[in-house]
Amino acid sequence: MNDLHATRFTLLTGGSDARTEMEHAIGIAQSPACVHVFTRTMFDEARQTTAASPPDSRLSGLAFTAKDLFDVEGQPTPAGSAVLAHAPAAKADALAVARLRAAGGVLTGRTNMTEFAFSGVGVNPHHGTPANACDAATPRIPGGSSSGAAVSVATGAAFIGLGSDTGGSIRIPAALNGIVGFKNTARLTPVEGTLPLSTTLDTVCAMTRSVRDAITAHEILAARRVTAGNAPLAAYRLAVVKNVFFDGAEPAVAAAFERALKALRAAGARIVEIELPELAELITINATGGFSAAESYAWHRLLLERSGAGYDPRVVQRILRGATMKAHEYIDLIHARRDWIARVETALAPFDAVLSPTVPITAPSIASVAPGAERDDEFFRVNALLLRNPSIVNMLDGCAISLPCHADGELPVGLMLWHAALHDDAVLAVALQAERTLQK
Repeated sequence: MNDLHATRFTLLTGGSDARTEMEHAIGIAQSPACVHVFTRTMFDEARQTTAASPPDSRLSGLAFTAKDLFDVEGQPTPAGSAVLAHAPAAKADALAVARLRAAGGVLTGRTNMTEFAFSGVGVNPHHGTPANACDAATPRIPGGSSSGAAVSVATGAAFIGLGSDTGGSIRIPAALNGIVGFKNTARLTPVEGTLPLSTTLDTVCAMTRSVRDAITAHEILAARRVTAGNAPLAAYRLAVVKNVFFDGAEPAVAAAFERALKALRAAGARIVEIELPELAELITINATGGFSAAESYAWHRLLLERSGAGYDPRVVQRILRGATMKAHEYIDLIHARRDWIARVETALAPFDAVLSPTVPITAPSIASVAPGAERDDEFFRVNALLLRNPSIVNMLDGCAISLPCHADGELPVGLMLWHAALHDDAVLAVALQAERTLQK
């Protein structure tokens, strides 16, 4: 499947045209592979917009999708819920949507998500759950919360899946679907026009089919240029954190990760194994519920009083953890995080990037975690495993990218490259070289 760059080259050299590519994307979006992927489609509008898009723009009239928590002018912003289905229409596009459109991207629809973005699994009891693109025989979870956005990219229905990442909601579905998901330093991209989960941790970012596409999407969303360079892997010093990230890892994940390390070392990468004892502190730091619980409860408390019965019970359970957090506990959390970040940044300073499994498991079946109280225990077990590794980077206020590192015929496994805040360009530079190595 071609990425954005290859398709755009084909357009500019006359091998295809934007209308043909849009019809191809719409055909996939309407196929069985994309059942439950969209909460709202805009295909007729997309066709008209494509016809008017300048071919020499950065996105050349090609398709992108937007997670259901982004404002789109003239439409409500339900964020995967039923209780906001008839909310007032947005008066303008979210800034992220506007920037992709201004770059020549064509929005084909709003994508399904975990209700209010509060889970890494991707199950939605209101709109159905889109099946992972990796397995036609067994419907598997897409990962969340940006579930539909991931499947839209992995199936070929879109070149960019615009989403958000608060604790892994871009990187989890990217890893489980075998695509690329880049979570930039949060402050670099605008959140205006998005329905929040955690105002402290939310990051606007995207999923793509390649690292070079991830760089293009980030440059558009952040209105900045990435300086990635073309240095070989031997120019970078990389770390592998041995504690926490591998706890509970499935054999398939561990094997894929070790193969990736072997390939990177063979290509010249200097990889050092380290421990971060600071990771053990996170359970205590977040013991009162963490930022997502407190900040989501502050946003949802009045809506819960009016319409709580219409929420996903699993989402309500997580939001209500924030109801008992005291003001001093929230302030203590802010200070504890600031101190923790400073110490972890010091530990990582000698390295250009850190390597970890994005998540420690492959995608389980949808049936095993589908809505229903009898499956709640398994749902929350899977959710905790999926969120654990990527959420460390959010707590760090860092940046990270997930790349596929599995072999053909295996369920997708993600390799996460990450670092502290504002190391985005270095992480992307390493990722470009790692992707080339892993694809050989």
